[in-house]
Amino acid sequence: MRVRTLSDPDFLPALDRRHAPQSQASGLAADPRHPPRILLLYGSLRERSYSRLVVEEAARLVRFFGAEPRIFDPSDLPLPDQFKGDDPAVQELRELSMWSEGQIWCSPERHGQITGVMKAQIDHLPLNMGGMRPTQGRTLAVMQVCGGSQSFNAVNTLRLLGRWTRMFTIPNQSSVPKAFQEFNEAGRMKSSSYYERIVDVVEELVRFTVLLRPHVATLTNRYSERRAAAGPQRDAASDLSAIATAHQRRGSKA
Repeated sequence: MRVRTLSDPDFLPALDRRHAPQSQASGLAADPRHPPRILLLYGSLRERSYSRLVVEEAARLVRFFGAEPRIFDPSDLPLPDQFKGDDPAVQELRELSMWSEGQIWCSPERHGQITGVMKAQIDHLPLNMGGMRPTQGRTLAVMQVCGGSQSFNAVNTLRLLGRWTRMFTIPNQSSVPKAFQEFNEAGRMKSSSYYERIVDVVEELVRFTVLLRPHVATLTNRYSERRAAAGPQRDAASDLSAIATAHQRRGSKA
């Protein structure tokens, strides 16, 4: 499997638990069937990937707040144009997206944009897959890491992609500048305002996921899709040429 094992999943040294209630569904219409399912994607294959380290911190917080995280490992994912329809990495990514009810995307900013690794993962998630929709109706949180000063180019692009894939992108977001300064040798994020923002984002994502998931079928019920599901229908009322000339026919009969 390409789901990364999370080291020390319950060890949160930078989190002040006095100000972090674990029940994020309190006061919301919680769904008792299972914990919210959150898929996390990162955008760098370097051995010390800061986007992966941020995602791992986020995954620990997802667990702490009562949801179930899964981190996809894109290390053997082909480029979209190399995909022949039977690649196991692509199939696993799509299955994880179908499993998810919310997602977290974190990319480094490279040349003012998201990385090719990040974009390839999103490009492998079709809007429609045999009648199933692996992204539509999921909640989404976006994050980025920067090698230098703080920027928001990557999260802005991720928001655009979230809208394009018909996801509910939450208002909050995280951008970590000079990410190499924010982690210790063990790869754990230091206590800082940037860490606190990640906590804020994960809290908000869990709440929105709990709030929206009972209503996803209603919120994503679209007229155009109902028409398509009904099959081809052609009559005078739906024929555009007939509609355009109807007033002329009525005038000639008068």
